[in-house]
Amino acid sequence: MSHSTVRLGDVCDFVNGGAWNQSDYADAGYPVVQVSNIKKEGFDLAGQKFLNSEKFNQYKRHQIRSGDLIIATVGSHPSLPSAAGRAAVANDAIAGMLLNQNAVLMRSCSPELYQSFLCRIGQSRLFQDYVQNAGKGAANQIRIGIGAIKAFEVEIPPLQTQERIAGILSAYDDLIENNRRRIALLEQAARLLYREWFVHFRFPGSETTKFVDGLPEGWKRRPISEIWDISYGKNLPKTKITETGTYPVHGADGIIGFFEKENVSESMCLVTCRGNGSGNVRRTFGPTFVTNNCFVFRPKHKADGIRFHFAMNACETLRMQDMRTGAAQPQLTLAGISHVNSIVPEDDTLQSYNEIADPIWSEADNLRRQNQKLANARDLLLPRLMDGRIPIPE
Repeated sequence: MSHSTVRLGDVCDFVNGGAWNQSDYADAGYPVVQVSNIKKEGFDLAGQKFLNSEKFNQYKRHQIRSGDLIIATVGSHPSLPSAAGRAAVANDAIAGMLLNQNAVLMRSCSPELYQSFLCRIGQSRLFQDYVQNAGKGAANQIRIGIGAIKAFEVEIPPLQTQERIAGILSAYDDLIENNRRRIALLEQAARLLYREWFVHFRFPGSETTKFVDGLPEGWKRRPISEIWDISYGKNLPKTKITETGTYPVHGADGIIGFFEKENVSESMCLVTCRGNGSGNVRRTFGPTFVTNNCFVFRPKHKADGIRFHFAMNACETLRMQDMRTGAAQPQLTLAGISHVNSIVPEDDTLQSYNEIADPIWSEADNLRRQNQKLANARDLLLPRLMDGRIPIPE
């Protein structure tokens, strides 16, 4: 199998993300993909912004097409979700959106390079290591010049072989994407279940339940500090956070690295308490280290049946973003949230709810584990297929 060496700048078109003013954003219009929306395994459109429709013609050259390779040109080291050089492939759901600054989209302009194979190059360890080394700046904030990406040289096989390699790896991607959709549907179902039972009070037997002071009899409104032990995570100097390790470290914006010790041993609800994301709700997945940029919600009495997912739904319902203080540095404080009331049902209702909700969250976690195994297998195959160590079936 003969290979040829190409320089990306010679075989690709590059379109930088557009730079526009904050005043150009609107409540509705053309959806924008910001660098923060770009993840290693696709796109997370939480908090997505919209560009004023009147500005579209001015910025239409930044419109994304299905199949585009999108590279984040600003970020941190490669092991983290916010890594500089992280690559994502635009699917039909992303097509038509506008790419914002600090990212670049790439399209093959050569008959020698199959677009899907270009995407595999962008996702390869070889490319990720290259852009990391080519980046400028500190370890936690690296910027990659477009010129450095254009200068990247790579060996490519004949076009038919590229298509076969892309097809093999796409089978893994399709399974991962299908699982991701199933996870989203499961978690949405779990959120809707909580709202039906504990916001709209449409739970089994609600038609004949007596209500007292606006609540089903036996239910209570209690300060969240009486339901959960709410505490800050622990301070962890950046110098102790590593690129790889045993336990993931949760910071204000998600996982920021790894550490040799854990301070949370099981799935728990977390709420960001410092920075622009203050009030955002997420969870841990098993043993982890949580920094002091997050609150940890531990149930006071495990026997009460208060699960991590009940805490997450309760915190989302309370809209803690509206409790933030501080202008230059938004934050939540324990004193500011501890008095807020949340609803706790009586034991039988809570047990019935858990019997439905627990399997939903368990299935979502199983799918996440499957996706991790699929991604690991795909990433092992990628370099071996590209360099010919694994023969390509005809």
